[in-house]
Amino acid sequence: MYHPSPEQPPDLASLTEQWTQLHDGPQPYSDVNIQWDVPIQMSDGVVLKANVYRPAQTGGPAETRPLPTIVNLTPYTKLMTNLIDSALAVPRLQQFTVDLARRVNVSGTQITGFGDLLHALDGGTVQTVLGIDRNLIRSGYNLVVVDVRGTGFSQGAWDTLGAREQLDTREVIDWAATQPWSDGKVAMSGGSYAGINQLRAAENAPAPLKAIFPVEPGSDLMRDVVAPGGGIGTTFLPLWLSNVNQLKLIPDVSSMLEGTFDWAWFHERMSDPNTNFDLLAQALLTPSLDRVPPALADALDAESPFRQGILGHPELVNVPAFVYGGWHDIFANSATSLFNEIPLPEGQKKLVVGNTYHANPGAGTGVPGAPPRLDVLQRAWFDKWLKDIDNGIDGYGPIVMWEQGGSWITMGSFPQPGIVHRRVYLSGQASGTAEDAAHDGSLTSTGPTDPDMLTIAPGLTTICSRDTAQASAGLTSFLDVCTKDSRIAERNALTFTSAAVAEPTVISGPINVHLNTVHDATDGYWSVTINDVAPDGTSSVLSTGQLTASMRAVDEAKSTRSPSGDYTAPFNPITLDSMLQVVPGEPVALDIAVIPTQAVLQPGHRLRVDVFAGNSPKGLAFRPMLNNTELKPQYLNIDPNAPSFVNLPTDRPL
Repeated sequence: MYHPSPEQPPDLASLTEQWTQLHDGPQPYSDVNIQWDVPIQMSDGVVLKANVYRPAQTGGPAETRPLPTIVNLTPYTKLMTNLIDSALAVPRLQQFTVDLARRVNVSGTQITGFGDLLHALDGGTVQTVLGIDRNLIRSGYNLVVVDVRGTGFSQGAWDTLGAREQLDTREVIDWAATQPWSDGKVAMSGGSYAGINQLRAAENAPAPLKAIFPVEPGSDLMRDVVAPGGGIGTTFLPLWLSNVNQLKLIPDVSSMLEGTFDWAWFHERMSDPNTNFDLLAQALLTPSLDRVPPALADALDAESPFRQGILGHPELVNVPAFVYGGWHDIFANSATSLFNEIPLPEGQKKLVVGNTYHANPGAGTGVPGAPPRLDVLQRAWFDKWLKDIDNGIDGYGPIVMWEQGGSWITMGSFPQPGIVHRRVYLSGQASGTAEDAAHDGSLTSTGPTDPDMLTIAPGLTTICSRDTAQASAGLTSFLDVCTKDSRIAERNALTFTSAAVAEPTVISGPINVHLNTVHDATDGYWSVTINDVAPDGTSSVLSTGQLTASMRAVDEAKSTRSPSGDYTAPFNPITLDSMLQVVPGEPVALDIAVIPTQAVLQPGHRLRVDVFAGNSPKGLAFRPMLNNTELKPQYLNIDPNAPSFVNLPTDRPL
């Protein structure tokens, strides 16, 4: 059940209904006027192309009265955005998609994850992620959708989140603010890459930018998705790069027919048809650290332009920001940290976190007991900060989360007040709950009494896992047997399971898993998950983390510890300069950062930690480090004098 916190207005439920009715009801304008491929020249002469959407009355011209303007910059080509928008502009088709999501009932089957994906269609996902919400435009907003430099129909070379692209964003904002049909107030919308662009633009924001609504953005992309724990992403990254690079090669057919084809665009595309594939290839194929190619060395240099480009600075965000994230999103690691690091009062920053993947943000919203749909929240947010409408949105939340194992909750801060980080120790003693696992161990509050050396080898059972679903942006999440139950993956895992809890037990915040390991090779790769085990044995992943042994160095200045001195959130630099030696046969202590989460173990449920010697196909160690592992078995040392443990944030001891 969704419970407003004491700070929230008592009429929040009625406000939510008002926001929904306002968004879905009759609007001041009945139509949308579109100007195609409007050129916007940047300060270096490169021309970006934009589609400009303005409200109009049916059969009439675009509204000329200055209105607030929303900007969306996308690398996925506005052509695709327009095709989807055109399809959904057909009233019956749009209603069909909503009805489809609501009527398809797969409960009681082994593909309930398919229904979870479908619910993106009735959660306002398309309107907010793509950035084209016709009801929002018809309510009195302009919308400018721009192809990022080097993508879509825009000129130039794709400067992936780099300094030039960030300057482009600011120049587009200034352009939009100074058009005769704009009142000078600008907001930004969009999801994923467009969400990241919003956050970067909001760092010491240009004066016209008044609000942002990023859906599933990332902040530190190296740790989020490029190389979490020093392992290169081998599922999402190839898929993503392939999609962007293919889409950017689609030509402007209409300009061909009209004889106005942009040959500068053509030559630029031919000069760089596969942006960043060289970097990915080097990460996967470079056999040795002796001769690291320049691009890979750049990626592993904390001060390089590449690393600086993919590193956000939320501490500099100074305009109202409403962030949506998902517990199993590729950028899940950023969701809660963004809220905590943005230095704004709670009335000006909001966070909603759903039980979702990258492919279905907003699923589960817009129904009784849940937050409003994303498009409804976005409209209320923009009305507040661009039209000065006192609609109560500043009193919302400020944090609304799906508590895994429970329901929607509202919080004033994250982690939840009253949470204490406590050690829970890994013991080799059998729990009797994971007979099919490579090893069935226990979690205890007192530590192991007997020494043990547990062996785990790299394997492929993690193909059937929630980590694979997360890395595929949720595309494989329809397979419940893999994504909602880890018992297949656990056949090649060391498992450690607690006793059943007698009372509801909340887990809230960052988690650290401390492992004492030994290797036969000169490197190793470790992956861990934190699971909720139901009385029937179903093992559901709550969160995950991974680490290459040679990348175990910790930057103390950027890490946090609990009062006990144990890490709560270790920060690994993931650089060549910070690499530490792994000597075969000698103990190596690892602190593995696990993505922060909010969950509740219900009475009769157990906590489980799974430990794997790999995480294919989600990620692999960089090729030089992978070669060093030799894919040999790895060892977890259960030592009463140097225990392995999880530093767990809970409201009561397990």
